[in-house]
Amino acid sequence: MLLILLQMFVLASCTPPRCDPRIRGLCKPPMEEKPKCTDVLLSYCDDMSYTQTMFPNIIDQKTREDAEAGAEYLLISVVESLLGGECNPEIRMLGCSVLAPRCEKEKVLKPCRSSCEAVRERCSNTFESIQMAWPYFLDCDRFFVSDEEGCYDPLEGLRAAEEDLQDMQAMDGAPSEEPATSIQFTYLSNSQMISTLKKTEEQCSDIARTYSIGQTIEGRELLVIEFSKNPGEHELLEPEIKYIGNMHGNEVLGRQLLIYLAQYLCSEYLRGNEHIQTLVNTTRIHILPSMNPDGYEAAVSGVNDNSDGDDEGQRYSSWNTGRNNAQNIDLNRNFPDLTSIAYNRRRQKGYRTDHIPIPDYYWFGKVAPETYAVMKWIRSIPFVLSANFHGGDLLVSYPYDLSKHPLEHSMFSPTPDDKVFKFLARTYAEAHETMTRGCGSSRTNSKKGTINGAEWSSIAGSMQDFSYLHTNCFEVTVELGCDKFPPEEDLFLSWHDNREALIAFMELSHRGIKGLVKDEEGNVIKGASISIRGVRHDVTSAENGDYWRLLTPGIHIVSASAPGYTRATKKVLLPAHMHTAGRVDFVLQRAPPESDIQDGDKVLPTMGSYERFDPYNQYERYTRMATMSQNREERAEKPWWWSYFASTGGPAPTWLLKHN
Repeated sequence: MLLILLQMFVLASCTPPRCDPRIRGLCKPPMEEKPKCTDVLLSYCDDMSYTQTMFPNIIDQKTREDAEAGAEYLLISVVESLLGGECNPEIRMLGCSVLAPRCEKEKVLKPCRSSCEAVRERCSNTFESIQMAWPYFLDCDRFFVSDEEGCYDPLEGLRAAEEDLQDMQAMDGAPSEEPATSIQFTYLSNSQMISTLKKTEEQCSDIARTYSIGQTIEGRELLVIEFSKNPGEHELLEPEIKYIGNMHGNEVLGRQLLIYLAQYLCSEYLRGNEHIQTLVNTTRIHILPSMNPDGYEAAVSGVNDNSDGDDEGQRYSSWNTGRNNAQNIDLNRNFPDLTSIAYNRRRQKGYRTDHIPIPDYYWFGKVAPETYAVMKWIRSIPFVLSANFHGGDLLVSYPYDLSKHPLEHSMFSPTPDDKVFKFLARTYAEAHETMTRGCGSSRTNSKKGTINGAEWSSIAGSMQDFSYLHTNCFEVTVELGCDKFPPEEDLFLSWHDNREALIAFMELSHRGIKGLVKDEEGNVIKGASISIRGVRHDVTSAENGDYWRLLTPGIHIVSASAPGYTRATKKVLLPAHMHTAGRVDFVLQRAPPESDIQDGDKVLPTMGSYERFDPYNQYERYTRMATMSQNREERAEKPWWWSYFASTGGPAPTWLLKHN
């Protein structure tokens, strides 16, 4: 028995002591294995410039399996199709640098902040266009580091591939062409359109600039691209013109043509095309491809929904789907009806048809935010010439759009500048490949591709009538074809048919006369009236005292006047072969205080009444409405891509929502 007890004591003394937390030093924590570099096994990251990574990764996902199951990896796996091919593979490679970071010598290296910031600057608006927030794991300040901290370029492999491609092209003698200026004859979504315009701006940064004039009721940007030798600045005596497309959302060809035009102006300028360089260097060109992007989205959905249908009634219903804006407002009937005011003045002695103020009662109606934005835009820039693009026929119509017939029956209703408008319309139609032959009703109604708007179809509240009667701008409406939504295979031919006409029309801004109005001391006079004898429509001098007056060839008696000054008059001869504006300056003398030099035969609105714009602060109201609409849409109807990410089984990735 003693022997047994002795053996048990020996065994107990040889057994390691049990862990007792009460005895210091008796318990030792288990040794954790240090993370090591391992092969990059995420399939969407296998083209990175490195082959080793480490877990936990930069956002603390513990294992490769955790990373693959996360919404972050799901996003980079579908980002190409999600963004319509834009910003790929840059976004995917940035994501990989965070989810599968570079590992060297058992240490994680972080990607460079400068690379992240460059991609975000170029691509953030692409995410915004689909109502998606910039991904949190691509936060440049949080997960990327500076060069001084020892970073690496996550796009290194991409840049190496681009350099190899350029070397191959150089060996083959083939010129490289940037994607921004390479025209793809396919329909672009709103996000693709914005991205294309931004890329064009980036490619031609010396002559191009994009800017927004406002938002739609659904929060989409009304993005303009401008071309000039000094973008963003009005240059003395340089005419300003604008093109507006897609006013009716289902009339889509104009939208595409204006996108192509922006790309064409950029690429041809860079190639050294002297014709295009001269146009851009002497003209300030503003292009708004889509005035109704909300309607366009509805039109695209309508075409897709009915593309396989055989029912004729169903196809007819899609004909007008998306025509109006999201508030169901026809934008080309939504401008102030100043034509009726002009008609009512006809019996007044010396009536005038220019700079008619917007009546206060207009603001009590339903004014679309798109209409508001365009009105504010054209009041802020001294536009000389404009065209807006539609579909459904093949012709150019010119003001007036509202018939002078007492019952508004279709009837020829000319402006005081009828000769000028016919010349403008005829120039576009004749430069077009097929417009003079027409299609649909234009074959019988138009005169070689041109027609007076009211004679064709009388409407009130049109944009071209408003532009003429409220500003210095002469505007026409271009109908681009009988098919409002032509198939993609027709886009190349349509661009070919319209390209020279688009260029020729812009050059018309240099016809007529231009000049400066100053006083005897050399000070410029803003708001001076430039009158043409026999034409009851004046233009006014701009902020810097410069003016432009479109005229047809011939002899014209031109005068300049301003309150407090005597009238100055000159006789001007414009030869038929003259394709540049004649320079006609005026120096006005101060009028004696006792003299009555004002034209008693002119019905002049006060400057106060003309400057009275939006007296009830509609802009704030519409901005608030758009914000409320966005919030309601977010609560009631998540973006179209949301269900894909929310159905993965994990926590809902609310960080993807723009307004979360």
